[in-house]
Amino acid sequence: MSQLQLDSAQIDRARESARRIARNVFDEMSQFTTTTVERATLRLLGVDGVDENYVPLPNRLVSHLQEQNLLQHGSAWIVAGAMLEQGLSAQGVAEAVAAGTLTLTSPKDGAAARCKAEAEAQSRCEQIAGQRNYRAAEIKSNGGEAPTPWLYLIVATGNIYEDVTQACAAAEQGADIIAVIRSTGQSLLDYVPYGATTEGFGGTYATQENFRLMRTALDAVGKKLNRYIRLTNYCSGLCMPEIAAMGAMERLDMMLNDSMYGIIFRDINMKRTFIDQFFSRMVNAYAGIIINTGEDNYLTTADAYEAAHTVLASQLINEQFAYLSGLQPDQMGLGHAFEIHPELENGFLWEIAHAQLVRQVFPDACLKYMPPTKHMTGNIFKGHVQDTLFNVVSTLTNQNIHLLGMMTEAIHTPFIQDRFLAIQNARYVFGTMKDLNSEIEFKRGGKIELRAQEVLAETEAILAQIEQTGLPAAISKGTFAEISRTPTGGKGLDGVIAKAADYFNPFPALMLKGGL
Repeated sequence: MSQLQLDSAQIDRARESARRIARNVFDEMSQFTTTTVERATLRLLGVDGVDENYVPLPNRLVSHLQEQNLLQHGSAWIVAGAMLEQGLSAQGVAEAVAAGTLTLTSPKDGAAARCKAEAEAQSRCEQIAGQRNYRAAEIKSNGGEAPTPWLYLIVATGNIYEDVTQACAAAEQGADIIAVIRSTGQSLLDYVPYGATTEGFGGTYATQENFRLMRTALDAVGKKLNRYIRLTNYCSGLCMPEIAAMGAMERLDMMLNDSMYGIIFRDINMKRTFIDQFFSRMVNAYAGIIINTGEDNYLTTADAYEAAHTVLASQLINEQFAYLSGLQPDQMGLGHAFEIHPELENGFLWEIAHAQLVRQVFPDACLKYMPPTKHMTGNIFKGHVQDTLFNVVSTLTNQNIHLLGMMTEAIHTPFIQDRFLAIQNARYVFGTMKDLNSEIEFKRGGKIELRAQEVLAETEAILAQIEQTGLPAAISKGTFAEISRTPTGGKGLDGVIAKAADYFNPFPALMLKGGL
């Protein structure tokens, strides 16, 4: 399909504004760490498990460091010192602290502790790199992957073993990506549950064991089908960095990992989120994981036509935050959605305009396109038609990650047969329209092109405004999703810690190849 006539200089100006916006936030937040960044660091050093009261050992250890007024120096440095002095592993240190037999202090030999932390971190980085290389080898040996748009399908039973059954069935029916929805409210838990879980509500708890079980099952079905099946989970909320660490170790392939979603939709403190998203994305980048951003959610609270420019503005900001964490364009699953009211005249044209605009502004990104949900009703037949039109736009504009729409979206958690119909619908559209995009051209000065140009101009203007006021102020004004959050509000602010002058964490230097 021909390209829309867009002003490349305008795109460059918008992107440059977004770069300065993200960099200002990063520079301000780099003087802080968080409790969950430190817990993630400990997990990467090998700390896992729970105490006798089922409190995760990373939580116990970080709480102990806070009680001893040591956390601001970096958990890796303190724990590495204890490892040397006590002759223990990181896990052994955590267990001794939890048992009350060890009280941590500053290392007697600070330089040796730094070297020990770096060596332990290097070992973990090599393991994660091994998982990344294993993924690449599996994709090659299993006959590669399906052409994009990849079919992305959700399982959400609450029971990991039921999820595995549904996921394998979905893969056999044609799904390319399996996303395990988290249990309702997990993003607000300031700890990660432990072990295999069977009692989630509206989804299944994100735990390292659940990741392992699903990854093992998808590897097996992938070998049977001779194609690699990607696994997705949710790296957001108060434990964003920890979930990233667990996903890297267990070879997840995608993570929902937005820079502002938790602030806007879960009322998590913005300082906490901005710090956590940097570390979590750094881990995802190093592990070769594709992140998915959450701009599609804006259109569930704001009008999809009127607020289209806020989606593009947020995508540009998300892109710049991603670059700061080491992510490459093909790891950026920037999100958008087919959410214009179905009764709006020419709404289908506007959906094409928005999707094609995003495709051209981010030509190398791994775009994630979301189905209609806001305007779905109990009319399943109309819903199936809406999903079909969504499928058409996705293949027409070369989206990469295609989340399947469900005709029963507004009624209940979709049954497995609903998912089967969704896969059939998408595969039919993608097949029958496979080369349509290369056979048609946009009308110069037509409605689609003019709409895209209008949204781009509004995006440039709003980013210029945000650059003047700063991103926290823009969020406070309800710029995104028409929801206002303040810098001192929200959950988790007490978990933000100012770094001491000698703060040390070995992972950024290793994962960012020298840091920033």
